[in-house]
Amino acid sequence: MRCVIARFPFDLTKSGVLETMKDVKPEEVLAESVIIGRRTYPVKQVGQVITRQDRRDFSVGEVLRAMTQLGFTCRGLPRAAVPARVLSPLQQAAAMLGNPATA
Repeated sequence: MRCVIARFPFDLTKSGVLETMKDVKPEEVLAESVIIGRRTYPVKQVGQVITRQDRRDFSVGEVLRAMTQLGFTCRGLPRAAVPARVLSPLQQAAAMLGNPATA
C-alpha cells in the first residue's frame, strides 16, 4: 500500500511491517499505540522504525492512518478514570426520589 508520511511516499505491506518490527523491543506506551504481532508499540516508535525518519518529522495521525489501513489494531490515548462523585446521605435520598438536592 502506498502512503505518505512526512511528505515522503512509502510502499508498506503488512508482512513488511511485521518483519521490520520483529526484533524491535517495544518502548513504554504512554500515548497512542499499535499492536504488531503480540507486542504493543508506541506509534512514534513504529513510525521511526518503518520510515527511518526522526520522530519530529511526522505526526501520530499519519502513522495511525497507515497502520489502520494495513489492518493493524491501533489504540488511542488511555482515558483517565473519572472519580465518582460522593453524595451525602441527603443527596442520595433526594436522587432516589427523583429530585437531586443541591448542597
